[in-house]
Amino acid sequence: MRLYPDSALNQLEFDKVKALLANLCKTDYAQEKAAHLRIHTRKDFIDRDLQQTHEFKLILMQGQYFPNDFLINISRDIKLLSIPGALLVGEQWMQIKKLTESIGSIFRWFDNERRMAFPALTLALRESYYEKAIVEIINEVLDDSGVVKDNASPELQKIRMSLYKRRNELRRMFEKVIQRMAKAGYTADIDESFSNGRRVVAVFSEHKRQVKGILHGESDSRKTAFIEPEETIELNNEVFSLENEELQEVQRILKALTAKLSVYAPLLQSYIQVIGEFDFIKAKAQLAVKMNANLPEIADKAQMTLVEAYHPLLYLYNKEANKKTIPVTLTLNEQHRILVISGPNAGGKTVTMKTIALNQMMVQSGLLVPMSALSQLGIFKQLFIHIGDTQNLEFELSTYSSHLLHMKHFMENANGKTLFFIDELGSGSDPNLGGSFAEVIMEELARRHSYGVVTTHYLNLKVMANHTQGILNGAMQFDEVNLLPMYKLITGKPGSSYTFAIAERIGLPKHLINRARKLVEDDHFKLDKLLNRTEQDLQHLEKEQKELNRLMKENERLKKEMEQVLNKEKHRQQVEILRNQNQITEDRLVYLKDMERKLKQIVLDWKKSDNKSEVVKNLQDLLFKQKEKIVVNKLAKKVDKQYKELTQTIAVGSLVKLKKNYQVGEVKEIRGKRAIVQIGSLPINVELADLISVQKIEEQT
Repeated sequence: MRLYPDSALNQLEFDKVKALLANLCKTDYAQEKAAHLRIHTRKDFIDRDLQQTHEFKLILMQGQYFPNDFLINISRDIKLLSIPGALLVGEQWMQIKKLTESIGSIFRWFDNERRMAFPALTLALRESYYEKAIVEIINEVLDDSGVVKDNASPELQKIRMSLYKRRNELRRMFEKVIQRMAKAGYTADIDESFSNGRRVVAVFSEHKRQVKGILHGESDSRKTAFIEPEETIELNNEVFSLENEELQEVQRILKALTAKLSVYAPLLQSYIQVIGEFDFIKAKAQLAVKMNANLPEIADKAQMTLVEAYHPLLYLYNKEANKKTIPVTLTLNEQHRILVISGPNAGGKTVTMKTIALNQMMVQSGLLVPMSALSQLGIFKQLFIHIGDTQNLEFELSTYSSHLLHMKHFMENANGKTLFFIDELGSGSDPNLGGSFAEVIMEELARRHSYGVVTTHYLNLKVMANHTQGILNGAMQFDEVNLLPMYKLITGKPGSSYTFAIAERIGLPKHLINRARKLVEDDHFKLDKLLNRTEQDLQHLEKEQKELNRLMKENERLKKEMEQVLNKEKHRQQVEILRNQNQITEDRLVYLKDMERKLKQIVLDWKKSDNKSEVVKNLQDLLFKQKEKIVVNKLAKKVDKQYKELTQTIAVGSLVKLKKNYQVGEVKEIRGKRAIVQIGSLPINVELADLISVQKIEEQT
């Protein structure tokens, strides 16, 4: 993106956004990329960067672990690896091993399911691959601490075996010498030490001539001398020689390892980039979480529809201070390309401009933006700004001269892909003349189909915006009752500057304010007063509209709750009906299967039995007793509805129910364990155990 002037990034505080992003980066690669964050103008680049950030934000929000833990910059070591004849030591190989293992973890994390779920993040791996042979080759030569293994070569194994034997011999020999000298009282407190890699005895200086051997030096106090005993000189020579041979063989092995893995230097360099790229994407996602930023829709044309967009830095500041931030909602398109914002000073006009500009720069840099996901942002190739006092003392330009110089650049270079922002257009000169020039400048920018936002106090620009195609009025709301700005943008109408209201707020004397009113042109005063009254009326209407919307939402909520209750009840009834039907069906099915089995048995009995009359009797019992059972069940249901069972003792006159056939009658006489029960006109003799005392339900009071 082409920016004008050169200080545009700092004026819009985009440098602060980059600094916040850089602080979240852990690797040098990501920090460098954040410091030189590029503002793209190609949709495919913007879409890719935004989608990657959005996908990583989802990973963070879901609490998933992403294996990107390697943060050390080893680019210099990898560059050295590619140089012929170079040698990398153990610690360097351990870092290369960790880098490769980290990349392996990332590739394993991106299984088939995650590659489908996070396609944009998968693109970061498209120019690389995991080569497990790198770790295998390193493990063949080095242990986990970076030391060359004994079996790295037959020569090294032989040397270390000899060195082990000689050191043991030297240790045993040295112990004998020290014991002898200690008995003689020659040795100092520290007994032994090493000098130039050779084992020496520490003796008191006054006894140094009594000890045969090589003097290697004395302590600073001259009280202790360090002597290599005559008995250990030959063994020390052998150990020293073997150590040199070991060092040479280790260097040869490491040099061979460096040469063998040098072919992987470009691949390892790509690993550094992959690690850094994921660190950069993660930092962008973390910044998005802090800002409550979302992924808007991106259109490959110059336009914008902001829905509840916040100034990123102001949002973070207010969030920290537990304050509310007022969002911006507006649309700039072919019909309304230029927005003219009017309203009182300190009402939020400049902040609104910076909110629009900063969000546009962020989204074209691949950063998610603090606005609703329903927003739609276009792509601009130029961004021009003119904010604040631009007086240039070096070139002896006044504020207004500098202002016109900037406007000249705007008018000469603006086109349909330009987004411009002008704070206080036409200020710094005579209001009438400045206002005229401001109209000309706006007409030219509109003619060039450029998009932008202009703030002003000039009435003529407000009037012009009302009748000029492509230009839209906007106003910052002001609470005239409490004399406080509301920092909210309303589009479609101009705003009052509230000059006299603000004067009253700061406590200027009434007579001075009234005198100023009289000096203002009558038409000018009437227009400002009309704008003032219109804005207050709109605020009142807006409050009523909010209350109406609230009531409608409440009504809709109650309606949905009622529908849910009705649907649940309807569903419950349907389930109950189906359950009863299923129960009847299951009972019937069991009955039929049992009847089928018994009938088959009777058929078999008929074929085998000589007594056919017995078989016929069984068939009659099966068919007719089953019908009696059905009749009894129906009667039982009828009786249960009409009579209630009692637990009281059965006596003469009690109303009772027969357990077997559910018939109801009155007890006329009790004879021991039996009773005479009158059922209808027929008395029957029944055991008391087969009776249940009952009471007619309708007789209850």
